[in-house]
Amino acid sequence: MPPLTRRSFLSASLAFAGAAAVGRLARAAAGRPEGGPGFRIFGCDWTLEKSCNPEAFPLARRIGLDGVQVDFGRPPAGGGRPALFDEALQDRILSAADREGVAVASLCLGIANDVPYKRGPAAEAWTLESLAVVRRMKQRVVLLPFFGAGDLIGDPEGTDEVIRRLRRLAPRAEEAGAVYGIESWLDARELERILDRVGSPAIRVYYDVGNMLKMGEDVGAAIRRLGHERICEVHLKDYQDLFGRGSTDFPAVRAALDAAGYRGWLGIEGVKTPLGVEASLRYDLEYLRPIFPKAA
Repeated sequence: MPPLTRRSFLSASLAFAGAAAVGRLARAAAGRPEGGPGFRIFGCDWTLEKSCNPEAFPLARRIGLDGVQVDFGRPPAGGGRPALFDEALQDRILSAADREGVAVASLCLGIANDVPYKRGPAAEAWTLESLAVVRRMKQRVVLLPFFGAGDLIGDPEGTDEVIRRLRRLAPRAEEAGAVYGIESWLDARELERILDRVGSPAIRVYYDVGNMLKMGEDVGAAIRRLGHERICEVHLKDYQDLFGRGSTDFPAVRAALDAAGYRGWLGIEGVKTPLGVEASLRYDLEYLRPIFPKAA
């Protein structure tokens, strides 16, 4: 809203409702409910072009981000496990996070897009073994993606196998206090059916606003439907342009998150970086902050 329009609006409100009402309107215009806690915003390390790399943290600090989502990386060329299973690398990442004052927000098993969780032993084994990394790095949320070779759309057999594997993972994740978030092209109703069949609070939805808008989902209705009980974390994204210049209605997303009672991490997963990575993410973050004010 342009400053002049907003000032006029607040002045009119003062005339009709008094100073107390103006305070409430000002907070609403800033996207901040009375007494409500704020949000922490991270950048995905692959968006920062520093996947599974401690160098993501000084870059995140310069941008002004509160955290970084760390991908497990890829196995070495000769075979083996994804890079983050290396405890020395874990320590370097944790040291960088501490040194820069930028949190490790969550983890991501991005390798599942190439080595699908729905078939073969490797992805399931890595997912089960990732619990040791979760404990050692003192994390809670792990993104488990289903894109590329792991896509579940039109694959009922693959979905059934994923559910069988998630049922094996769930009790171990519960014991570790971990949550694995399904991010997929599937809509909210389809994801709910998966969660219902798994039946564990350790398996939830990792909701990507830009992805589901691209799929034609009513994002606000989906977030309200799933609620904070079933959404473990949220990616913010716009496929058309920098934030505020494209197709994603971020104030509407904020309203839906408020209705759902969600106050977890929000992640910038940039698709369009026309100003370069650092400047583009700084632009996106500066756009988001009035809508999603920083947690105290």
